[in-house]
Amino acid sequence: MQQQSYDIPLHDIKPIVEVQEFSLYYFSALVVVGTLLALFFLYLLFRWIKRKQRFNLRKEYKKLLSQAALQNPKQAAYDITRYGALFQNDTPRHKEMFANLVARLEAYKYKKEVESLDPETIGYYNLYKEMCDV
Repeated sequence: MQQQSYDIPLHDIKPIVEVQEFSLYYFSALVVVGTLLALFFLYLLFRWIKRKQRFNLRKEYKKLLSQAALQNPKQAAYDITRYGALFQNDTPRHKEMFANLVARLEAYKYKKEVESLDPETIGYYNLYKEMCDV
């Protein structure tokens, strides 16, 4: 008996070719870009939070100016002068109003016994307090 060869030439099938595979590189690049974007947004979030938590002297003085105890006129005169001085250089109107307020408060400073604040001085104080912004 004769041996048969099964190596029949196939004319319709092409030989195996190597296909370039770049999906791993695309995925790696996508991961790197995504990580960089996430880090950038975390950095922006961190800066925003730090800016919100920063101590604001104007805000603190505005709060202390609003809380001046008018029941104790001598201490109130000193507090209003001290905390209001920060806002006097905002505009010429602030400077003029502060000078007027300090002139009215001079009667309540440097004395041992003082009477309560008069309504006109309280009105000037409330007006100046409303003018000050943070």
